[in-house]
Amino acid sequence: MTEIRYGIIGSGMMGQEHIRNIGLIDGARVTAVSDPDEGMRSSAAAVAGQGCAAFTDHDALLHSGLCDALVIAAPNHLHHPILRDVLPADLPILVEKPLCITVSDCEEILALAAGRSSQVWVAMEYRYMPPVERLLRAVRSGDTGPVRMISIREHRFPFLKKVGDWNRFEANTGGTLVEKCCHFFDLMRLIAGAEPVRVYASGGADVNFRDEVYNGRKPDILDNAYVVIDFATGVRGMLDLCMFAEGSNWQEAIAVTGDLAKVEALVPGPSRFSPDGGERHSEFVFSPRASKQERREIVDVDAAVLAAGDHHGSTYFQHRKFFEMIRDGGVAEVTLEDGLKSVRIGLAAEQSVKTGQAILL
Repeated sequence: MTEIRYGIIGSGMMGQEHIRNIGLIDGARVTAVSDPDEGMRSSAAAVAGQGCAAFTDHDALLHSGLCDALVIAAPNHLHHPILRDVLPADLPILVEKPLCITVSDCEEILALAAGRSSQVWVAMEYRYMPPVERLLRAVRSGDTGPVRMISIREHRFPFLKKVGDWNRFEANTGGTLVEKCCHFFDLMRLIAGAEPVRVYASGGADVNFRDEVYNGRKPDILDNAYVVIDFATGVRGMLDLCMFAEGSNWQEAIAVTGDLAKVEALVPGPSRFSPDGGERHSEFVFSPRASKQERREIVDVDAAVLAAGDHHGSTYFQHRKFFEMIRDGGVAEVTLEDGLKSVRIGLAAEQSVKTGQAILL
C-alpha cells in the first residue's frame, strides 16, 4: 500500500485535530470527511486539502470506496450506532474515547468486532503524550520500585462549546468522569498493571454553565471531582479534577510513587507561554528516596506537532503508531477491551458521586 487513505467520521474540533495530525505523516492522507453540520463538514474538508470528498453521513463515506481506514470522532453517544454500521466493512478503525457511554453498548461492540481481520484502536491519547511516555519508561524500568500510589491531577478550563451543545449533558457524554477522565483511568490501569476492585468518588456541578439552559434543560455534567480507586494488587489511584482552574501552571500532573522513588509528568495547558514570553515545556521529575535529590528534565515536543492539536503532541504520536499498525500488520495497542474497562470505571465513579457509596467492580 503506497498510501493509506483516511475517512474522518465526525468533523468537528477533534475530527479536525485528527486531520491536521494525519497530514504530518508521510504516506497518510485524508480523502473523505463526513458530518451532518455543514460548517464543520466544509471546514474539515478545507483542512484536509484538495481532493477531499465531503459527505453528510457516514454511510455515504463508507460506501464511497475512498477510504482504507476510518477515524470516528463524532459525539460520544453516536459512537455505538456508528460502530455498528462500520464494523462489517472490516477496515482499520481508530475510535475516539470513550468507546461508548454504557457498559452494555461497549460489550455489544466487542461482540460485533469478534472475528474481524482489521483492528479497532481506542484513542487513549494520553498514553502517547511525551512526558507521560517518559514517566511510563521510568516505571517499567523499575526506577520507582514496586508501584504503590498513582495520583493524577487535572486542573483546567471548562468544556468548550460544541455543535448542538451535546457535551453539556450526561445523556450524550456518559458524564464528565467518562467523557473527560476515561483516559486517566486507562493510564492508571496501565501503570498499576492490575484491575480496579473498588471506586469511590465525590464531585459536583458547582461553577460551570450554571446560567445556561438548552430547550428548558440545564447542563448536568460535573465540573469537579475526587475519585479514589483500589486495585486488586493493593495499588491505590486518585484523580483530582477541576474544570474551573484554567489559571493553573500545569494542566496535568501525573505522579507515580513506589518503594524507591516518585516520578512525575508535568504538562502545561493550551496557553504554553510564560509571562516573560517564553514557551513552557513539559517536564519529567525523578525524586528518589535514598538521595532526596530531585532531578528535573525538560521534555521537548516538536513545534509543528504541538501546533497540530491541543493534546501536547499525543494525537500525532498515537497516529504514528496507528499508521504503522496498518502499514506493517500489527495489533492495536489500546484495545476494545481497554476501552470497555475505562468506561466501566468512569461510570462507577459517576454512580458513586450520585449515591455517596463506594462501588465494587
